[in-house]
Amino acid sequence: MKHSDDLHIRVEGRAGCITLQRPKALNALSHAMCLEIEAAITAWAADDGVDHIVIDAEGDRAFCAGGDIQEMYDTGTAGDFAYGRRFWQDEYRLNAKLKLYPKPIVTLLQGFTMGGGVGLGCHASHRIVGESSQIAMPEVSIGLVPDVGGSLMLAHAPGNTGDYLATTAARMGPGDAIYAGFADHYVPEADWLALKAALTETLEIPEHAAPPAPLADLQDELKHHFYGNTPGDILRSLEGSESDFSAATAKKLRRHSPLAMACGLETLRRLRSTQDITRALELEYRFTFRAMEHGDFIEGIRAQIIDKDRQPKWRHDIAALPAADVSRMLRPLGPDTLNLEDPE
Repeated sequence: MKHSDDLHIRVEGRAGCITLQRPKALNALSHAMCLEIEAAITAWAADDGVDHIVIDAEGDRAFCAGGDIQEMYDTGTAGDFAYGRRFWQDEYRLNAKLKLYPKPIVTLLQGFTMGGGVGLGCHASHRIVGESSQIAMPEVSIGLVPDVGGSLMLAHAPGNTGDYLATTAARMGPGDAIYAGFADHYVPEADWLALKAALTETLEIPEHAAPPAPLADLQDELKHHFYGNTPGDILRSLEGSESDFSAATAKKLRRHSPLAMACGLETLRRLRSTQDITRALELEYRFTFRAMEHGDFIEGIRAQIIDKDRQPKWRHDIAALPAADVSRMLRPLGPDTLNLEDPE
């Protein structure tokens, strides 16, 4: 049994159990936590005493609200891009292992599951949501593309749902999360304590009807507005409509990094024909590797998290974003290509 400050890792019955325990920080995922989780699941893959894995979190506000990016900001503003690149590489290696894991993984996704939390919780084989669940990929608000393998889920969401979620950072309740392919089972949270106890011995998850999915009712609007190649195309379409949805959605697009939205849309297009998680992570890493030096990431963090002025000065105007700048961010990295092999 292992008990660190941020994680409780142990075997209970037939299950390898990992509990995130940073509730005051909304269980934000640090670099050290990524490495510790990876070490545990790597060991359990070869352990005949472990049939499946259960990942949950303390507190009722969040399963995991994202990656802990303060250190990335501190090092990046000092001109040190190596720390962030190493964090992303290690985190993406964990994401791939979770997606390709040889044993079932159950995750219980209460409250906020966002960004890095999606990478930890939504590649599992059995993803459980409850009434408080709010799942989102909000990266464009801080100048990143949807990453941690989330681009692959977005690429295969129904219709143009993924394009909408990637550019607006919209939050999905439990019904929407199941509809969009980010979750599998709805279980009322009053039943979770008993369910967690049962999961130490069995993989049986009770079936409950999922709540409604508002995204399903938006498909005509999404098909109409989100077919465009660029964020500017989408925004012009929205501005040509007088619906409440169009006005609210246009407002969200104007708020986010044009470069990140454009590169996110291009990434989704490239992934529509594949289910390969390693391809998705490699594409995402092309952007994140360059995000501090050539993108809006440092400015996005400053505006949203450090100064909290919510007034980012993005590098581009949404209506005048050169295609060359998008392709430059997504060019192959050559010798710096994402390496998902275990480190020596």
